Amino acid sequence: MTGGLFVLVLVGVIIYSPLTFGIVFTCIAVLAMYEYVKLINNTLPEVSVNKVVSMAGAFYLFPAFMAFTMDICGASVFIPYLLILIYLLVSELYLKHPKPVANWGYVFFGQVYIALFLALLNVLAFQYNPVAEKVEYNWVLPLSLFIFLWLNDAGAYCVGVLFGKHRLFPRISPKKSWEGAIGGIVVALLASLCMSYWFSFMNIAQWAGFAMVVTLFGIWGDLVESLFKRQLRVKDSGNILPGHGGILDRFDSSLLAIPAGICYLYLISGF
Repeated sequence: MTGGLFVLVLVGVIIYSPLTFGIVFTCIAVLAMYEYVKLINNTLPEVSVNKVVSMAGAFYLFPAFMAFTMDICGASVFIPYLLILIYLLVSELYLKHPKPVANWGYVFFGQVYIALFLALLNVLAFQYNPVAEKVEYNWVLPLSLFIFLWLNDAGAYCVGVLFGKHRLFPRISPKKSWEGAIGGIVVALLASLCMSYWFSFMNIAQWAGFAMVVTLFGIWGDLVESLFKRQLRVKDSGNILPGHGGILDRFDSSLLAIPAGICYLYLISGF
């Protein structure tokens, strides 16, 4: 029930309007950052990451990217975020924590891994239309990215349970198999054929390539978060979603898939 409701809400807010898209994903970025900082501070006693300022960075960066990609503001919109980063660096000079370099490492990893990678979703959602001579909201690309990831997860689970024998990354995630990974990618590729039929702004090969890149980096994204949690010796990033863990658990695959998908689209079309 939680998973079904989660998918319905996400699909609804992406399709409904750019406003709902921006509000909900800003909240997702803040909640994911909250879970990240809480994990660090609770499991690493000698490390102290500033929770409020880290969350403020995530809260500001997503709408800042949204305003920039919508051509509402210029690059100056990022100045407040740069000031936040400067504060996170300089503040360690005065706080006298036992491991300031570790604090810097964890706080900036969180800003890149969560705040930046989620904010880049705006690059998929807003593109300039030369015919209309304005930036338009294209919900298809961000939604298709999540559809490919969801179908990849479902396909990998089903194929892995039925046929999985060869472990993909036993050191990090012992339950994942090569058979499941291949099965998930195949399911996503089949979905890309449907997307090419309904949305012809990319051809079949381009949609298939997008699905392949998204699912491949989605698998790596899931493994990256698994490695992170294994190092901290925790099972889930949080418990906000009953039976599904935390927000960071639900978006781990997308955190690498988003920048990878953007790189792919720029490479094939000057997107």
